[in-house]
Amino acid sequence: MNELPQISDYKKLFLNNTEMMDVRAPVEFSQGAFPNTCNLPLMNDEEREAVGLLYKQMGQKKAIELGHQLVSGAIKAQRVTDWSGFVKKNPRGVLYCFRGGLRSKISQQWIYEETGIVFPRVAGGYKALRRFLLDELEKNTALIQPVILGGRTGSGKTILLNKVTAKVDLEGIFNHRGSVFGKHVSPQPSQINIENQLSIELLKLQHAGISHILFEDEAPNIGSRNIPAELFAKMRQSPLIMLEESVDDRINIIFDEYISHSLQQYIAVYNEEPGFLKWSDELLLSLSKVQRRLGGERYKELEHIMQQAIKEQLNSGNADKHREWIGKLLVDYYDPMYDYQLTKKTDRIIFQGSQNEILEFLKQHCHIS
Repeated sequence: MNELPQISDYKKLFLNNTEMMDVRAPVEFSQGAFPNTCNLPLMNDEEREAVGLLYKQMGQKKAIELGHQLVSGAIKAQRVTDWSGFVKKNPRGVLYCFRGGLRSKISQQWIYEETGIVFPRVAGGYKALRRFLLDELEKNTALIQPVILGGRTGSGKTILLNKVTAKVDLEGIFNHRGSVFGKHVSPQPSQINIENQLSIELLKLQHAGISHILFEDEAPNIGSRNIPAELFAKMRQSPLIMLEESVDDRINIIFDEYISHSLQQYIAVYNEEPGFLKWSDELLLSLSKVQRRLGGERYKELEHIMQQAIKEQLNSGNADKHREWIGKLLVDYYDPMYDYQLTKKTDRIIFQGSQNEILEFLKQHCHIS
C-alpha cells in the first residue's frame, strides 16, 4: 500500500471522544496532549535528542538512518507490539506525531506491516489539532452567554454546578478547588492541557446548541494555572447569581471536602499513616500561605487550633475539632474578603437564593437546566 489514510476532520475526532495514540516522545507529551490519548512513542526522549542533534549537524538523511538504527530489533518489535495492542483495542482510533510527518507515517506503516490493519493518522498532527482547539476556544468564547454562580466560600457552588447539564466545571478541568487550600493530591494539568479540555467542552456544548452556560465565579488564576484571558473577560461582564447558605452548612461542606474527602485522596495514594502526615502537612502549609493577610496573632491562633485538631484526629480518629478553625477562617478571613470583592459586582447580581431556588431560576429565566 503506497499511501495510508489521513484524517483531517478534527471536530469529529473531539466530538466523538476518539481514542488517539501519540507517537511523540514522552517529553513532548508531558508538555501538552489531548483527552483520550495514550503516549506510545516511536522514539524515547534520549533517542529523539540524538536524532535531532544529528539532523542539525548532518541533515535529514543521516538523522533518519540513525533513527532506524536506534529503533530496530527487539526495541522496534516491542514498540510495534504496543501499538498493535492499542490498535486492536481501539479500532476506531487514530495516531499522530507533532506535524503529521515522518514519525506518524513510519508508525502507521509498521502497524500495517505487522497487523494488516489500516490505522489512520491525523493530518498535520498535534500542531494542527492544537491550532484547531485554540481557534475553536476563541470562536466559542465569543458565542456563549455565561451565567456566573457566586457565593461565599463553602456555600456549595460546585455541588450546585454539578446538578446542571449546561455548565463548565473550571475547577474540575483545572484539578484545583480554587482557594489556597484547594490543591489536590494529584498535580494540576499543564496549561496547554487545560486549554485543550476547556475548548473541547465548549465545542461539545456549542454542537449541542447550548449557548447559556453556568460557570462558577473564579479569580483569574485557579491554582497555578490561568483562565484564558478572553473567557475570563467575558465572565467578568456576565450576570451573577448568588448562592446563600448558613455558616453552619458552609462549615459542614468545607469539612466534607477539605477534611474527609481530601484525606481519603491522600490515603489512597500514600497509604494510611504517610497519607495522613502528607495531608496534615499540606493543611498547615496552606494556612501559612495566608499568614500575612491574617496577621500574626490570628494566624498563631488558627495554627494552634489546626495543630490540636490534627493531633486529636491522629490519636482518636475524631476530626470534629477541625470545624473550629474552619468556622473562624470563614467568618474572620474569607467573609470580609468576599464582602469587599462583592462591592465591585453588585450591579451584575440578578438573583440570590438557596440551591433549589437557584436551580428553578436558572431553568425559568436563564434557559439552563
